[in-house]
Amino acid sequence: MALSRRVLLGQLAATGAAGAAGAALAAGAGPARAAQPAHGGGRRVHTGFDRLAADGYRLLTGRRVGIVTNPTGVTRELRHIVDVMHADDRVRLTAVFGPEHGFRGTAQAGGSEGRYDDPATGLPVYDTYNKSGKALADIFTASGVDTVVFDIQDVGARFYTYIWTLYDCMVAAVLAGKRFMVLDRPNPVTGRSATGPVLDKAYASFVGREPIAQTHGMTVAELALLFNGEFVPEAAGRPVELETVRMTGWRRTDFYDATGLPWVPPSPNMPTPDTALVYSGTCLFEGTNLSEGRGTTRPFELLGADGIDRRWAAAATELGLPGVHFREAYFAPTFSKFQGKTIGGVQLHVHDRAAFDPVRTGIGLLVTAKRVWPGFTWRPDHGIDRLTGSSAVRTMIDAGAGPDEIVAAWQEGLKGFRTVRRRYLRYP
Repeated sequence: MALSRRVLLGQLAATGAAGAAGAALAAGAGPARAAQPAHGGGRRVHTGFDRLAADGYRLLTGRRVGIVTNPTGVTRELRHIVDVMHADDRVRLTAVFGPEHGFRGTAQAGGSEGRYDDPATGLPVYDTYNKSGKALADIFTASGVDTVVFDIQDVGARFYTYIWTLYDCMVAAVLAGKRFMVLDRPNPVTGRSATGPVLDKAYASFVGREPIAQTHGMTVAELALLFNGEFVPEAAGRPVELETVRMTGWRRTDFYDATGLPWVPPSPNMPTPDTALVYSGTCLFEGTNLSEGRGTTRPFELLGADGIDRRWAAAATELGLPGVHFREAYFAPTFSKFQGKTIGGVQLHVHDRAAFDPVRTGIGLLVTAKRVWPGFTWRPDHGIDRLTGSSAVRTMIDAGAGPDEIVAAWQEGLKGFRTVRRRYLRYP
């Protein structure tokens, strides 16, 4: 696997009082946890922003700050952090950078909000979507900020574009001479392990810039440390000046409902943590002519096409995949593939989250869909290769390989990624 052995030497600390605050926050210390019950679990998770704000924004003292965020950048009370920071004279927030779907979340998949002034705060909002390298660095320079802060909820899959917005912004920050800070949030599908194929760099795109596993099992702050230690120096010539503010109260085995945090959809088709649970496997159907459930109330949990019937659910059930049941289902998407047409397919029902393997399940569903439905085709642009990270899955399925054989083929690359990944994990 084409990963370097460079390791980040350490997080940068500011001087004086800010330095002491930075060391405490980076070490996971900081303010005592409030004695309040969690909403869904037995513990109360404090996000990176929670801890930054509770510490009086001392890490940002004297800085001109721009923040990369979207509707998920909220407090426990569902106030947006941009609104909170803008109203607080202890932090000098001067710009906002919007990713795919936009800062306020008004755009659908593959869209953004463009450049505008935010009506609520008057702050300039710059569009980062589909921008990288010098073009993105020029935006950071034009904004006048000296520190770029990132706070967006991820869902744990390599092809979810926000982690590559993070990567692109880190590279651009180096090119523009800016410092970079990541405020951490939970991986909603746990950080137990990495699974699935590792990207071949020959297939790099905005749904996978660098060789990480399809389900990476890391938080955004951990990913930032990995990116800075392994990839950013090669892309930008040196690491970015990186600070991370960790969570407290989060454990690697936690699903999102154990955190006590409210869920805000990170994108229009990610309505619940249940969606995130299956997404890293069933999003592969974006690379086919089947519907991945967009335009329904259960995107990525409902899959289907015109002409599919009960035989697909039966074939998927026969695979004996752990932790999941498959139900024969019929639905009519309100947009995207098969808009307005009633089609047949399956609905996934995960009954044992700890046993469920979303990537293996996604492969099993691709294999059985091709076997039982003669209308099955890949997207003509071979988008499935960008999603899986190489042509291997597509060519093996076309050759008649079963799920076990396909999963076995990526184990060596996955083992190498897991070895590198361990150096950057920061939570028990």
